Amino acid sequence: MADFSLGWEHTLLRLAVAGLLGGAIGLERELDEKAAGLRTHILVASGSALFTLISAYGFSAFLGPGKVVSFDPSRIAAQIVTGIGFLGAGIIFRQGFTVRGLTTAASLWLVAAIGMAAGVGYWAGAVLATVVGIVSLRPLERLKERVMPRRAATRMIVELAEHASSGPVLEAVERSADLLALRREGRRLDVELRIDRDRRAHALGDVAALDEVEEARWAR
Repeated sequence: MADFSLGWEHTLLRLAVAGLLGGAIGLERELDEKAAGLRTHILVASGSALFTLISAYGFSAFLGPGKVVSFDPSRIAAQIVTGIGFLGAGIIFRQGFTVRGLTTAASLWLVAAIGMAAGVGYWAGAVLATVVGIVSLRPLERLKERVMPRRAATRMIVELAEHASSGPVLEAVERSADLLALRREGRRLDVELRIDRDRRAHALGDVAALDEVEEARWAR
């Protein structure tokens, strides 16, 4: 009869590989200062691998000598696909005209799949998916910045002086960029705009030079 058990060594190998590959993608997110970083991606990949192992091997005790029990080894693992959607939805939010967190949610979805692949010992799929993920998140982003049109949406954070008006700031911004959205909390302005990359330094300098402004910086 087929052996449906998995020893300590193979279990450790699959969980370790899942955590390592998930961590590789999580490190990129961590370097980009995203909310879901290294630890989150390691936990998602390792958890997905463990659920897959439980689904495939966790019920081997029901296969006694001479017994043939038919069961679907993917019944628990299949729920990972649904469950990871709730986790990803928690980090997607809309800010002005921009939707943020979508790429990080997709990376969590990917590392869940990588963890499942490692859990069943599908090493080629796990490794190749990790490579594709890292290339998509870092080198492809830099290539896009060079090839795609240079005008892009970004955010400027402005700290106003006490009792200062935001009017001069908006006038300075609109001389160099298209204003998309504005949010004010006390003395802090969060300005969302669309601007050519070669105009960013000039626009920031114009705003920072205003008497009404104590500090101006680009948001990460």
